[in-house]
Amino acid sequence: MSMSDEQMSDDPGMERSRELLRRHQEHTTRRPRTFTALRKEWDVFPGVFSPEFTPVTAMFTAWLPYPPGGSFLEVGCGTGVTAVWAALRGCRRVVAVDINRAAVENTRANARRHGVADRLTAVHSDLFAALPPDAAFDVVFWNSNYVEPPAGFPLDTMLHHAFFDPGYAAHQRFLAEAPTRLTPGGRLLLGFSDVGNHEHLRELCDTYGLTLSTLRSEVRELHTTVEFQLLELTPARRRR
Repeated sequence: MSMSDEQMSDDPGMERSRELLRRHQEHTTRRPRTFTALRKEWDVFPGVFSPEFTPVTAMFTAWLPYPPGGSFLEVGCGTGVTAVWAALRGCRRVVAVDINRAAVENTRANARRHGVADRLTAVHSDLFAALPPDAAFDVVFWNSNYVEPPAGFPLDTMLHHAFFDPGYAAHQRFLAEAPTRLTPGGRLLLGFSDVGNHEHLRELCDTYGLTLSTLRSEVRELHTTVEFQLLELTPARRRR
């Protein structure tokens, strides 16, 4: 059963996400189309989260620290902009995962478009589930679905998974396993926002022994005022 507009209208995060979801649904076609980000052209497939409707993908992609000659994992790759950019910025090995099969194919298409298919592997996976147990990376990044909807809110389509995380179940799984996917000295980064549930996120970080810090943030006036935040999560063993 879907939640009513009245039940969700008081939450700016829900309002922002519903507006983005509406734009995606209005522009859904049977064929891929292109958009521009970071001064490059990209393909976007039907049913895949598109950076053309929000600045967040380009923003985080420009902010991220890419390890030259190192390895980079993007969780929730969508169209593959960040993963492709990591390869273009000199990462030797890039892996991109997404729960949406269309996003995986979309990322592969953009890797071919920009000539990095030889060092970028896109995998259909629910978070880390389809990766080899010993796969580790110098940087692990997730631009998360940080809006926590009310109890009972349905995830009716793959696009819903790009915006909403009921009960922060996906965040909990990510924080529990992601530290095991880091190389020695590796960095765990999260794309977040002030419309996310920071209190819940901090509780989860405490549970899994992670220190939370903000690397960079920026406020944008969109459908509502939003502060986007690039967060670093440092495992307890590395605290001083």
